[in-house]
Amino acid sequence: MENMRRVAYETVLRACAFGSLAIFCVMIGMSFMPKLSFQAGGFLTTLMTAILVFKAHEAKTKDYRRTEMWLYLTKDQRPPATYAQWASSTVLRETYLQFAKWSSIIAIVMWVLALLMPATTLK
Repeated sequence: MENMRRVAYETVLRACAFGSLAIFCVMIGMSFMPKLSFQAGGFLTTLMTAILVFKAHEAKTKDYRRTEMWLYLTKDQRPPATYAQWASSTVLRETYLQFAKWSSIIAIVMWVLALLMPATTLK
């Protein structure tokens, strides 16, 4: 079960890292207007949180053999088929929700920063 947690953590971390890179690029592109940049970052991070919550909900019913986590587990690390659906859905659900919690905290920080910044205009 610990191998499954480790692999699930790594796969979700990689996906969130790519999403965060995209959000960072958008924010850098809007860096000429910091308030707008943090609003965009807050919105996109909130969207990423919603996607992670959706994936956590979807993990309950998704076939364990069709998950990325399952593909990365070696044959000797995989649990028996009778136990695999429950184990993989539980591990993935917990992992998605943990990352959703972290990304929601980041989104809140970005929204607060956007609210605290004065509106700047280009001249």
